[in-house]
Amino acid sequence: MCDTCGCNVTPGNAHLVQPGGRLSKTADGREAVSVLHGLLHANDHTAAHNREHFNKHGVLAVNLMSSPGAGKTSLLEATIDALKDELAIAVIEGDLETENDADRIRAHGVPAIQITTGSACHLDAHMVHDALHALDLQKLDIVFIENVGNLVCPASFDLGQHSNVILLSVPEGDDKPAKYPVMFRAADLVLLSKSDLLPVLDDFQPDNARRHLRELANSAQVFELSAKNSDGMDAWIHWLLAELARLKHQSGRLAAGPA
Repeated sequence: MCDTCGCNVTPGNAHLVQPGGRLSKTADGREAVSVLHGLLHANDHTAAHNREHFNKHGVLAVNLMSSPGAGKTSLLEATIDALKDELAIAVIEGDLETENDADRIRAHGVPAIQITTGSACHLDAHMVHDALHALDLQKLDIVFIENVGNLVCPASFDLGQHSNVILLSVPEGDDKPAKYPVMFRAADLVLLSKSDLLPVLDDFQPDNARRHLRELANSAQVFELSAKNSDGMDAWIHWLLAELARLKHQSGRLAAGPA
Protein backbone atom coordinates (compact mmCIF):
# COMPACT_ATOMS: atom_id res chain seq x y z
CA MET A 1 0.00 0.00 0.00
CA CYS A 2 2.63 2.52 1.03
CA ASP A 3 4.70 1.53 -2.02
CA THR A 4 2.01 2.93 -4.31
CA CYS A 5 0.35 5.80 -2.47
CA GLY A 6 3.62 7.45 -1.44
CA CYS A 7 2.79 7.82 2.23
CA ASN A 8 6.11 6.25 3.16
CA VAL A 9 7.76 9.61 2.42
CA THR A 10 7.76 11.20 5.87
CA PRO A 11 9.47 14.15 7.55
CA GLY A 12 11.94 11.63 8.94
CA ASN A 13 13.13 10.22 5.62
CA ALA A 14 12.36 13.01 3.12
CA HIS A 15 16.05 13.95 3.00
CA LEU A 16 16.70 10.66 1.18
CA VAL A 17 14.56 11.65 -1.82
CA GLN A 18 15.30 15.37 -1.98
CA PRO A 19 17.82 16.62 -4.58
CA GLY A 20 21.19 15.15 -3.74
CA GLY A 21 19.68 12.51 -1.45
CA ARG A 22 20.77 8.89 -1.66
CA LEU A 23 17.44 7.80 -3.19
CA SER A 24 16.71 10.88 -5.28
CA LYS A 25 17.59 9.13 -8.55
CA THR A 26 17.47 5.65 -9.95
CA ALA A 27 20.54 3.75 -11.10
CA ASP A 28 20.15 5.08 -14.63
CA GLY A 29 20.08 8.67 -13.36
CA ARG A 30 16.39 9.47 -13.86
CA GLU A 31 14.02 10.84 -11.24
CA ALA A 32 12.95 7.90 -9.13
CA VAL A 33 9.42 6.64 -8.68
CA SER A 34 10.70 3.23 -7.54
CA VAL A 35 12.49 4.90 -4.61
CA LEU A 36 9.47 4.06 -2.48
CA HIS A 37 10.80 0.51 -2.29
CA GLY A 38 14.20 1.89 -1.38
CA LEU A 39 12.69 3.94 1.41
CA LEU A 40 11.33 0.81 3.05
CA HIS A 41 14.76 -0.80 2.86
CA ALA A 42 16.33 2.31 4.39
CA ASN A 43 13.66 2.26 7.09
CA ASP A 44 14.48 -1.35 7.96
CA HIS A 45 18.18 -0.52 8.22
CA THR A 46 17.47 2.33 10.65
CA ALA A 47 15.02 0.15 12.59
CA ALA A 48 17.74 -2.44 13.12
CA HIS A 49 19.99 0.34 14.40
CA ASN A 50 17.27 1.48 16.82
CA ARG A 51 16.82 -2.08 18.07
CA GLU A 52 20.55 -2.35 18.71
CA HIS A 53 20.31 0.70 20.97
CA PHE A 54 17.36 -0.75 22.87
CA ASN A 55 19.05 -4.15 23.23
CA LYS A 56 22.34 -2.65 24.36
CA HIS A 57 20.63 -0.93 27.27
CA GLY A 58 18.08 -3.65 28.00
CA VAL A 59 15.19 -1.30 27.26
CA LEU A 60 11.92 -2.86 26.16
CA ALA A 61 10.42 -1.01 23.18
CA VAL A 62 6.66 -1.46 22.68
CA ASN A 63 4.86 -0.16 19.61
CA LEU A 64 1.22 0.69 20.41
CA MET A 65 -1.06 0.77 17.39
CA SER A 66 -4.80 1.25 16.96
CA SER A 67 -7.42 3.35 15.26
CA PRO A 68 -7.87 6.91 16.60
CA GLY A 69 -9.67 7.02 19.92
CA ALA A 70 -9.14 3.38 20.89
CA GLY A 71 -7.54 4.42 24.18
CA LYS A 72 -3.78 4.22 23.66
CA THR A 73 -2.97 7.32 25.72
CA SER A 74 -5.42 6.36 28.48
CA LEU A 75 -3.79 2.93 28.63
CA LEU A 76 -0.36 4.54 28.92
CA GLU A 77 -1.54 6.82 31.74
CA ALA A 78 -2.91 3.85 33.69
CA THR A 79 0.25 1.81 32.99
CA ILE A 80 2.52 4.61 34.18
CA ASP A 81 0.52 4.97 37.38
CA ALA A 82 0.80 1.22 37.99
CA LEU A 83 4.55 0.98 37.34
CA LYS A 84 6.01 4.40 38.13
CA ASP A 85 7.43 3.27 41.49
CA GLU A 86 8.97 0.15 39.94
CA LEU A 87 10.19 1.04 36.45
CA ALA A 88 11.53 4.02 34.51
CA ILE A 89 9.29 4.70 31.53
CA ALA A 90 9.43 7.07 28.57
CA VAL A 91 6.98 7.61 25.73
CA ILE A 92 7.43 8.60 22.09
CA GLU A 93 4.18 10.11 20.83
CA GLY A 94 3.14 10.19 17.17
CA ASP A 95 0.40 12.49 15.88
CA LEU A 96 -0.16 14.55 12.78
CA GLU A 97 -0.37 17.72 14.87
CA THR A 98 -0.46 19.00 18.50
CA GLU A 99 1.29 17.85 21.67
CA ASN A 100 -1.96 17.00 23.43
CA ASP A 101 -1.11 13.37 24.17
CA ALA A 102 2.50 14.14 25.10
CA ASP A 103 1.26 16.74 27.58
CA ARG A 104 -1.02 14.14 29.16
CA ILE A 105 1.92 11.78 29.62
CA ARG A 106 4.20 14.49 31.01
CA ALA A 107 1.57 15.30 33.63
CA HIS A 108 2.33 11.87 35.11
CA GLY A 109 6.00 12.75 35.54
CA VAL A 110 7.24 10.73 32.58
CA PRO A 111 9.33 12.09 29.67
CA ALA A 112 7.38 12.22 26.43
CA ILE A 113 8.90 13.08 23.04
CA GLN A 114 6.32 14.37 20.58
CA ILE A 115 6.70 13.58 16.89
CA THR A 116 4.37 15.59 14.65
CA THR A 117 4.20 13.87 11.30
CA GLY A 118 2.36 16.53 9.32
CA SER A 119 0.59 14.56 6.61
CA ALA A 120 2.27 11.20 7.27
CA CYS A 121 -0.16 8.62 8.60
CA HIS A 122 2.42 6.59 10.53
CA LEU A 123 5.74 6.78 12.32
CA ASP A 124 8.89 5.42 10.73
CA ALA A 125 12.26 4.31 12.06
CA HIS A 126 13.97 7.59 11.12
CA MET A 127 11.53 9.59 13.25
CA VAL A 128 12.01 7.25 16.20
CA HIS A 129 15.79 7.40 15.80
CA ASP A 130 15.69 11.20 16.04
CA ALA A 131 13.48 10.98 19.14
CA LEU A 132 15.94 8.60 20.83
CA HIS A 133 18.54 11.37 20.86
CA ALA A 134 16.35 13.14 23.43
CA LEU A 135 16.16 10.10 25.74
CA ASP A 136 18.78 8.67 28.09
CA LEU A 137 18.29 4.96 27.51
CA GLN A 138 20.70 4.10 30.31
CA LYS A 139 18.11 5.35 32.79
CA LEU A 140 15.07 3.66 31.25
CA ASP A 141 13.36 0.26 31.40
CA ILE A 142 10.53 0.65 28.89
CA VAL A 143 9.96 2.98 25.93
CA PHE A 144 6.40 3.03 24.62
CA ILE A 145 5.94 4.24 21.06
CA GLU A 146 2.39 5.48 20.58
CA ASN A 147 1.95 5.32 16.84
CA VAL A 148 -0.35 7.50 14.77
CA GLY A 149 -3.98 6.38 15.02
CA ASN A 150 -4.45 4.28 11.88
CA LEU A 151 -5.24 0.61 11.25
CA VAL A 152 -3.40 0.40 7.93
CA CYS A 153 0.05 1.88 7.33
CA PRO A 154 1.75 1.72 10.77
CA ALA A 155 1.94 -2.08 10.58
CA SER A 156 4.18 -1.87 7.50
CA PHE A 157 7.00 0.04 9.21
CA ASP A 158 9.51 -1.54 11.56
CA LEU A 159 10.54 1.04 14.17
CA GLY A 160 13.06 -1.09 16.03
CA GLN A 161 10.47 -2.21 18.58
CA HIS A 162 10.45 -5.57 20.32
CA SER A 163 6.66 -5.98 20.39
CA ASN A 164 3.58 -4.76 18.56
CA VAL A 165 0.56 -4.25 20.80
CA ILE A 166 -2.73 -3.58 18.99
CA LEU A 167 -5.71 -2.02 20.76
CA LEU A 168 -9.19 -2.87 19.55
CA SER A 169 -11.81 -0.89 21.43
CA VAL A 170 -15.31 -2.17 22.08
CA PRO A 171 -17.06 0.70 20.21
CA GLU A 172 -15.22 -0.21 17.00
CA GLY A 173 -16.83 -3.63 16.55
CA ASP A 174 -15.42 -7.13 16.86
CA ASP A 175 -14.80 -7.64 13.13
CA LYS A 176 -11.81 -5.30 12.81
CA PRO A 177 -9.21 -8.12 12.65
CA ALA A 178 -11.02 -9.48 9.58
CA LYS A 179 -11.26 -6.03 7.97
CA TYR A 180 -7.67 -4.98 8.69
CA PRO A 181 -5.65 -8.20 8.44
CA VAL A 182 -2.25 -6.58 7.84
CA MET A 183 -2.42 -4.76 11.17
CA PHE A 184 -3.68 -7.69 13.22
CA ARG A 185 -1.28 -10.20 11.66
CA ALA A 186 1.52 -8.01 13.04
CA ALA A 187 0.18 -8.16 16.61
CA ASP A 188 2.20 -9.76 19.37
CA LEU A 189 -0.61 -8.91 21.79
CA VAL A 190 -4.16 -7.66 21.25
CA LEU A 191 -5.90 -5.61 23.91
CA LEU A 192 -9.69 -5.34 23.78
CA SER A 193 -9.87 -1.88 25.29
CA LYS A 194 -12.80 -0.05 26.89
CA SER A 195 -14.14 -3.36 28.16
CA ASP A 196 -16.24 -1.43 30.69
CA LEU A 197 -18.57 -0.70 27.74
CA LEU A 198 -19.29 -4.39 27.03
CA PRO A 199 -22.51 -4.41 29.10
CA VAL A 200 -23.80 -1.49 27.05
CA LEU A 201 -22.44 -2.40 23.61
CA ASP A 202 -23.39 -6.05 23.81
CA ASP A 203 -23.07 -6.55 20.04
CA PHE A 204 -19.30 -6.67 20.57
CA GLN A 205 -18.43 -10.29 21.26
CA PRO A 206 -14.84 -10.81 22.47
CA ASP A 207 -14.91 -14.41 21.22
CA ASN A 208 -15.68 -13.15 17.71
CA ALA A 209 -12.65 -10.86 17.81
CA ARG A 210 -10.49 -13.78 18.94
CA ARG A 211 -11.90 -16.01 16.19
CA HIS A 212 -11.14 -13.43 13.50
CA LEU A 213 -7.58 -13.10 14.85
CA ARG A 214 -7.07 -16.90 14.80
CA GLU A 215 -8.36 -17.00 11.22
CA LEU A 216 -5.35 -14.82 10.37
CA ALA A 217 -3.11 -17.59 11.79
CA ASN A 218 -2.14 -15.30 14.66
CA SER A 219 -1.91 -17.02 18.03
CA ALA A 220 -1.21 -13.81 19.99
CA GLN A 221 -2.78 -13.48 23.42
CA VAL A 222 -5.92 -11.36 23.72
CA PHE A 223 -6.71 -9.48 26.93
CA GLU A 224 -9.86 -7.58 27.78
CA LEU A 225 -9.15 -4.47 29.82
CA SER A 226 -10.41 -1.06 30.84
CA ALA A 227 -8.01 1.74 31.66
CA LYS A 228 -10.99 3.55 33.20
CA ASN A 229 -11.81 1.06 35.96
CA SER A 230 -8.58 -1.03 35.87
CA ASP A 231 -10.33 -4.29 34.97
CA GLY A 232 -7.84 -6.55 33.21
CA MET A 233 -4.86 -4.27 33.87
CA ASP A 234 -3.10 -6.94 35.95
CA ALA A 235 -2.77 -9.27 32.96
CA TRP A 236 -1.34 -6.43 30.83
CA ILE A 237 1.16 -5.44 33.51
CA HIS A 238 2.22 -9.06 34.02
CA TRP A 239 2.77 -9.43 30.27
CA LEU A 240 4.92 -6.28 30.19
CA LEU A 241 7.05 -7.39 33.15
CA ALA A 242 7.56 -10.82 31.57
CA GLU A 243 8.64 -9.27 28.26
CA LEU A 244 11.04 -6.93 30.06
CA ALA A 245 12.53 -9.79 32.10
CA ARG A 246 13.05 -11.84 28.95
CA LEU A 247 14.79 -8.93 27.22
CA LYS A 248 17.00 -8.22 30.24
CA HIS A 249 18.04 -11.88 30.27
CA GLN A 250 18.86 -11.86 26.56
CA SER A 251 20.75 -8.56 26.83
CA GLY A 252 22.76 -9.91 29.75
CA ARG A 253 23.75 -12.99 27.75
CA LEU A 254 24.80 -10.85 24.77
CA ALA A 255 26.86 -8.55 27.02
CA ALA A 256 28.60 -11.53 28.59
CA GLY A 257 29.59 -12.94 25.21
CA PRO A 258 29.87 -16.61 24.26
CA ALA A 259 30.29 -19.08 27.10
